Amino acid sequence: MAWVVLSLLAGAIIGAAIGYVLRKQLVEQKMAKARVLSAQIVEDARAEAETEKKRIILEARDELFEARSEFEVETKERRTELTKIENRLTQKEDNLDRKEVQLSKRETELTKAEQHVIAQQEELTRAQELHASLVQQQQQTLEKISSLTVEEARQMLIDQMTEDARYEASKTVRRLYEDAKQTADKKAKEIIMTSIQRCAADHIAETTVSVVDLPNDDMKGRIIGREGRNIRTFETVAGIDLIIDDTPGAVILSGFDPIKREVARISLERLIADGRIHPTRIEEIVAKVREEMDDIIYEEGEKATFDAGIHGLHPEAIRLLGKLKFRTSYTQNVLLHSKEVAYIAGIMAAELGANVQIAKRAGLLHDIGKAVNHEVEGAHAIIGAELARKYNESKRVIHAIEAHHHDIEPTSLEAVIISAADALSAARPGARREILESYVKRLQKLEEISNSFYGVDASYAIQAGREIRVIVNYEKISDDEAVMLASDIAKRIEKEVEYPGQIKVTVIRETRSFTYAR
Repeated sequence: MAWVVLSLLAGAIIGAAIGYVLRKQLVEQKMAKARVLSAQIVEDARAEAETEKKRIILEARDELFEARSEFEVETKERRTELTKIENRLTQKEDNLDRKEVQLSKRETELTKAEQHVIAQQEELTRAQELHASLVQQQQQTLEKISSLTVEEARQMLIDQMTEDARYEASKTVRRLYEDAKQTADKKAKEIIMTSIQRCAADHIAETTVSVVDLPNDDMKGRIIGREGRNIRTFETVAGIDLIIDDTPGAVILSGFDPIKREVARISLERLIADGRIHPTRIEEIVAKVREEMDDIIYEEGEKATFDAGIHGLHPEAIRLLGKLKFRTSYTQNVLLHSKEVAYIAGIMAAELGANVQIAKRAGLLHDIGKAVNHEVEGAHAIIGAELARKYNESKRVIHAIEAHHHDIEPTSLEAVIISAADALSAARPGARREILESYVKRLQKLEEISNSFYGVDASYAIQAGREIRVIVNYEKISDDEAVMLASDIAKRIEKEVEYPGQIKVTVIRETRSFTYAR
């Protein structure tokens, strides 16, 4: 059994030795092949590197050749350009040399001219001294002959020149006035006539009273109430005086606030229609009408904007327009006047080529300041312009409102049109009424101003104070001076007299020749 184990062990050792020898031979063969393969790879790499080296050298030579060619071309161009610059510099040097020669000659000539001027100045100085001496001698001689000093003679000359200049200015003004009148007067009349014909607006003359009709005279006793309690309550709540007299079928509401008077009128008419007249009912009706009055005012404003064809107004501006329904100026209803100005301004703007929409918008809003001017200090034109600015109106509309009474100078055609349309609406017959006393005082003031001017023999205010006719002495005032006199009187009236519309100043100069038959 032991020999079997030994034989197996010996076999295993012999097998292991044979395997080792075989593996070693196989490894050596593989290493030999690897050495041959690596040598082949190195040789191929060297050959490829040599080829790549030759290719790179050839490409570098080509690039060097191209760069050298480009450099030579560029160098040639630069040399050509430098040659041209050199030629130009040479020409400029030649020109500068020639100019230097010319400047030298010019300098010599200027030196000679300067010497000549100095000689002339010296000669002129001597001549001036001689002239001053002669003038002084002549002045002394003239003073002896005329018995006038230099200042007196100078003043006399200035007065004479002033008079001559005024005379020439009068002639020029008269000529220009006649030329302008021939062309402008006819066109202006056509525009105004067209505006008046196309604007047939109704007009009313409101006062400080309103009349309420009664169904019968028995209603007066019910309005008065027991011991007068109804009428006292009504006057206290409405803030208006209620006058009940012998007038048949009517009572009178009196007050300076037109809105309160309108509230009182509507309230009284409702009480009469209802028949229940007692203090509690009076308070209820007046309070309710006062609340409704805001809606009435807004509706009146909306109606005015619709009638005038104006859109996009601020709601507060519409409300202020509605308030103008209950305001009067010289007894002319302000809202009707504003609508009329809008109509006239639109027509005039169309005739004159101005912006019709701006003219109508400014015309409707031009008196909006009168709706609040009892609450705010200042002229209604300025107040109205501030309100228009607050309600985002355009600059042209604001300027037309601000300038329609010449609180500022108008600078646009629309502003001039609004001013003219406002005067035209106020000045037309029947538009306004005035208190007799103020009317008479204005007539007297017009005649007083006219009579205060030199050369006026008499003056007469006619056409209800809308024209002043001035008769001058033909020996003291010439035809040309008459034109200047009319302008001076007009300016003085504008400064010192308050009046609606406009006043025409007519200066009359006539020459009378007479003799006697014996």
